[in-house]
Amino acid sequence: MFDVLFLIRNQRTFRPKKSAPSGSKGAQLRQHIDATLGSGNLREAVRLPPGEDFNEWLAVNTVDFFNQVNLLYGTLTEFCTPENCPTMSAGPKYEYRWADGVQIKKPIEVSAPKYVEYLMDWIESQLDDESLFPQRLGAPFPSNFKDVVKTIFKRLFRVYAHIYHSHFQKIVSLKEEAHLNTCFKHFILFTCEFNLIDKKELAPLQELIESIVPY
Repeated sequence: MFDVLFLIRNQRTFRPKKSAPSGSKGAQLRQHIDATLGSGNLREAVRLPPGEDFNEWLAVNTVDFFNQVNLLYGTLTEFCTPENCPTMSAGPKYEYRWADGVQIKKPIEVSAPKYVEYLMDWIESQLDDESLFPQRLGAPFPSNFKDVVKTIFKRLFRVYAHIYHSHFQKIVSLKEEAHLNTCFKHFILFTCEFNLIDKKELAPLQELIESIVPY
């Protein structure tokens, strides 16, 4: 997608790139995404292709956005440290605490890099769980699949919110703001197309979002 620039500049990404579901129509859908993104029309790129399965489309794009955020955050790991970012925040009004409901049931306050580490481990475990993201051709998606995806997107948004509020000047100094803005625009257009994040959760970046998708 848009990650070539980042891979050239920073070979040391945050973690290995995930592949789209292989036993499904994943490869076909990836080709469609690449083709529509190549045209530069992000609004067209997020729409469900005619005749394609909605859950398949959500699954392939969830993997893509996970990879994008990994790459973006990977360029900031030397600046986003426990010393510089002792809490996972998005400006003075918004602070995020971590809980996964399994290993950590009660939300805990952690540094931004620790939060992102917990988050990416958690998302990776979701993507690797074949009862949630089936790999075999024809295997059914769970009935609550959209809810699973919504939780992933809500938490990925928090990484964008932290980057914009805490590290945007560093992004500018690295001359990567155009790339960040394009990735975020793609993420928000997809989110709004399928109503994946509640409006109140988007509040930390409301002005930026309204410039992309007027309410």
